[in-house]
Amino acid sequence: MEESKQRICCLQFFCFILIGCFAFQTFASSAGTLFYESFDQSFEDRWTVSENEEYLGVWNHSKSEGHDDYGLLVSEKARKYAIVKELEKPVLVNNRTVVLQFETRFYNQLECGGAYLKYLRPQESGWTPKQFDSNSPYSIMFGPDKCGSTEKVHFIVNTKFQMNGKYVEHHLTYPPKIPLDKMTHVYTAILKPDYEVSILIDGEEKKKVNILSPEDFHPPIVLPKTIPDYGEHKPEDWDDSKQIPDPDAKKPDDWDEDIPMEIPDEEAVKPKGWLEDEPDEIDDPEAVKPEDWDDEEDGEWEAPKIDNPKCEFVGCGKWQRPMKKNPDYKGTWKAPLIDNPNYMGVWKPRQIPNPEYFELENFAVEPIAAIGIEIWTMQEGILFDNILIANDEATAASIRDTTWKPKFLVEKANQTAEEDAAGIEGLKDIQKSVFDVLYKIADLPFLSGHKMKVMELIEEAEKKPSLIVGIILSLAVVVVSPLLKILLATKKNQTKGKEGGKMATAQGEDATSPRRRNTRRDG
Repeated sequence: MEESKQRICCLQFFCFILIGCFAFQTFASSAGTLFYESFDQSFEDRWTVSENEEYLGVWNHSKSEGHDDYGLLVSEKARKYAIVKELEKPVLVNNRTVVLQFETRFYNQLECGGAYLKYLRPQESGWTPKQFDSNSPYSIMFGPDKCGSTEKVHFIVNTKFQMNGKYVEHHLTYPPKIPLDKMTHVYTAILKPDYEVSILIDGEEKKKVNILSPEDFHPPIVLPKTIPDYGEHKPEDWDDSKQIPDPDAKKPDDWDEDIPMEIPDEEAVKPKGWLEDEPDEIDDPEAVKPEDWDDEEDGEWEAPKIDNPKCEFVGCGKWQRPMKKNPDYKGTWKAPLIDNPNYMGVWKPRQIPNPEYFELENFAVEPIAAIGIEIWTMQEGILFDNILIANDEATAASIRDTTWKPKFLVEKANQTAEEDAAGIEGLKDIQKSVFDVLYKIADLPFLSGHKMKVMELIEEAEKKPSLIVGIILSLAVVVVSPLLKILLATKKNQTKGKEGGKMATAQGEDATSPRRRNTRRDG
């Protein structure tokens, strides 16, 4: 009895700890959250669908396949979609850490379409969410996009150009690739006070850049002070060869450049059953002279040639030894390379002052006043979920771990199971194909003396699936390897014979009229 009470007390204490940890995590997460949309409830009373007639796509509040979790679903293919959520108050991006995060899932994988979010800056007076469209100005655009050769995670900053007051889109120069599968993925962009940006996919950092770096964004926000003088050209006497042939080197006296690369294999033996008196090709016995063939107009008709079936497994014609690599071959002699004493380095044009350079003053990323999804996609089945704006990385990581990770682990396990099942079915198909081939090989004439043994091995493999791979490999080694050796040895000789036959035919045809096939004369 006393032991039972102790167990109950321990269990209660453990539960209190779990509840406390959960409450602390929830409090910590909510403390850093500036905006969060889980789509657990229907979106109609919080999000506004654009009334622009260009956007005919229908948004659905839909459960993510395989989960008790809802999201915002693109329901139709080949449509434009637009939906927006105004924030209670704009989120300031400058001089603080801001984290943008959301999940997407492509039920049909992504072939041509976007799944990015637009973080809108404050709009002009009189603008309403129902007017949201592609012209609604944004501060940041972030998320996956793919069509044709384009496959990337967009990160675009839309800022006011200091010199003329116009807004310019600055694109991430080398954006990361997107995962191309049907699982849920979470995209995170972390903006730091020093304008450093980290892009994460599934919590793993894929890119770290700085908005003010000329190398990281195009066109650059901060122009370089100097630029190459493109009017300058490399001098004709500029030596940029790092190495040169050694002028003092000499070809060795015993270096013979005329030694051939290949020589006949003197150990080769003509295969048993080689048919020297059989031609490589014969007239097609099934060919029939066309009814409209005119001997006077078209010439004497001759049946087309086909490969001689008697030559298929052994070979025909004059046998010649196969060629092998010559161990004495040296090739053309070349002087070894040495460091160039006159090497001047890689030439570059000189740097000159950039006439367009200006000192950046009071730069700022525009505040975020609304979140919009404005896309055109050729596929349905794109799900958005757990859209977050936070002011610290821990909040984003906590929400990732509690919302995205459990779903991803389930989907990953399901995908692995499907791949394993597909692999088993594929293996069965491969095994069937292998057996078909082995039965045909067992019927070959040159294996007649071993046919019974081969058939026993094949039948044993069919009865014992657990041993099938080993038996198949044994059969492949015993039967297929010698066959391949014969075929490879004869192939070279067939080529030699054909080349000799073609030369003789060509010489004969030079002195006679061209040989005609079953085609009509042009004209």
